[in-house]
Amino acid sequence: MVLFHRRMVPCGNRYRIVTALGVHFAGDAVSLIWDGLPSHRSKAMKAWIATQRTWLPVKQLPPYGYELNPIEMVWGNIKSTELANLCPDTIDEARAATETGLERVGTNYDLCFNFLDYTGLLL
Repeated sequence: MVLFHRRMVPCGNRYRIVTALGVHFAGDAVSLIWDGLPSHRSKAMKAWIATQRTWLPVKQLPPYGYELNPIEMVWGNIKSTELANLCPDTIDEARAATETGLERVGTNYDLCFNFLDYTGLLL
């Protein structure tokens, strides 16, 4: 599972990253799960996705579908681990703790797929 956070991956880079994933996983099933972020519904994004339909099915999450959005479970996990009882003196300390949590979750295959399984969504 690859997680993008809008502040970490600028919109233009998302196209390149998703395209690179398609090349890397050529022949394997790849699905893109979008939340309701306005840039995911933009005309430019819709036009780009339309050109990728042969290999990239896109699932749009319903609005406020907390239990259907695996990233919400990621944030909940980080909040209860790296950010639990954290009282940072600076925003940089909070950012570092958050990045540590994202790295931990992103490198744990089982944890990522458990978050997906919890949603009950079929990919």
